[in-house]
Amino acid sequence: MSRMLFWLWLLMLATSLRAAEPFVIEVVDDQTGRGVPLVELTTTSNIRYYTDSAGIVAFDEPGLMGQKVWFTISSYGYEFPADGFGSRGAALDAEPGKSAKLKIKRVNIAERLYRITGQGIYRDTVLAGRKPPIKEPLLNAQVVGQDSVQSVIYRGKACFFWGDTGRIGYPLGNFSMTGGTIALPGQGGLDPSAGLNIDYFEDEHGFTRRMVPMKEPGAVWADGFMAVKDDHGEERLIAHFSRVPGLAKAYERGLILFNDEKGIFERFKSIPVDAEVAPVGHPFPVTVHGQAYFYFPQPYPCVRVKADWKDVTDVSAYEAYTPLKQGAKLDKGRPDLDRDRAGKLAYSWKKNTPPVAPRDLADWIKSGKIKRDETPMRLRDATTNTPVLLHGSSVFWNDCRKKYVMIGVETFGASMLGEIWYAESSAPEGPWDAAVKVATHHRESGGTLGKVQDNMDLYNPKHHPFLDQQGGRIIYFEGTYTHSFSGNPVQTPRYEYNQLMYRLDLSDPRLKPAQID
Repeated sequence: MSRMLFWLWLLMLATSLRAAEPFVIEVVDDQTGRGVPLVELTTTSNIRYYTDSAGIVAFDEPGLMGQKVWFTISSYGYEFPADGFGSRGAALDAEPGKSAKLKIKRVNIAERLYRITGQGIYRDTVLAGRKPPIKEPLLNAQVVGQDSVQSVIYRGKACFFWGDTGRIGYPLGNFSMTGGTIALPGQGGLDPSAGLNIDYFEDEHGFTRRMVPMKEPGAVWADGFMAVKDDHGEERLIAHFSRVPGLAKAYERGLILFNDEKGIFERFKSIPVDAEVAPVGHPFPVTVHGQAYFYFPQPYPCVRVKADWKDVTDVSAYEAYTPLKQGAKLDKGRPDLDRDRAGKLAYSWKKNTPPVAPRDLADWIKSGKIKRDETPMRLRDATTNTPVLLHGSSVFWNDCRKKYVMIGVETFGASMLGEIWYAESSAPEGPWDAAVKVATHHRESGGTLGKVQDNMDLYNPKHHPFLDQQGGRIIYFEGTYTHSFSGNPVQTPRYEYNQLMYRLDLSDPRLKPAQID
């Protein structure tokens, strides 16, 4: 080949490669300049794109390259400016190899950082030729979706466990709990603002290992993970499990114990299926008069047990913080309430007595059986005084605020299970009163038929205190993003049924109405 033909070939090759380069759209938070995940960009022909965890879309739509393309831009908890006609979006010159940066206003107080699990976390970042911050940006252990995280520090490692887990190779995945570890910040782990490198426990096929394998039918869901020393002084990892047919009543419940040699959990003790007091939820440590306890938010911290092997492994030792009389059963219509001599509702810790769910408390307040200020479990919107009906929460002591802080998800709010609230209390028992919403997964859009609601869920929020920064001023929490209970038929590609990480600055003045002086 002559020198001239060689250079002509190189020019043609470079031209063809350049034509294949995408047009890179980057959507950033107008407060921080950081890329925003889960921003929807929709063309006038209703093609939808979603920013990856760096806030990037690598646009390469055939027929639209080299054109001025209008993108309607929206995201839960964020708002793009409207033009004179009320359209929220931008017209961009979609030129191969070029890029555009757009600023979006954050309405949320909490900042959405990245997707933790699933396929294609940094898909568009890679397509754009940029470097992602995590070691597995496209696919990790064949996982495409994961439900409801639990986390615990066990033998110096941050252990994470998830529920139902989807895989790439078949519609049915792992329904017996998934597990993995991350290196802690300062001990080889990433700064939590950048991401989490998950090292999954894998099976022989490279998919996630069944952490609670059982031969009997049904999915296995586990929670209440506790690291506690046994009678020999050895730290053990114990948890509560339910074997379930779905959302119906469980087939079986009990305690499971981690077998360190096999790397799986095994049945340890049975619990009655209808047990009213059990280690359910996200436990957190509390010391009362020198005695260490685990408290369990259900969704308020209304169950506890002494943090020793004897009591943790004995379900009869668990106590409920309840207004019911000792030994009473939960009669929703005619509750057997405990009152003091002055007639005031009396909460106390009792064994063999159930806690009371927020829905029942709300019904009793509405019917006049109790007054709102009689119960310490009375969360309300600090701005409107509207009651906030909790579905689930995560609670921990915060060194910065010198208070117990709660990250809770509301049920039957603006979205079914997507409104996230912040609250504080001086004691785990409460009172839990004023709250401020820090993240929403509800949005409305205009149309020929008027306002159209568009909701998603972010349930089972989990604050990871071992990721706190600046003495607890900055906290991190995640939740499961899904359409499952929202009423929205649309499943967001790649994001559906996966974990989203949020960051919250507790010095934000917008939190002041929920903070206790």
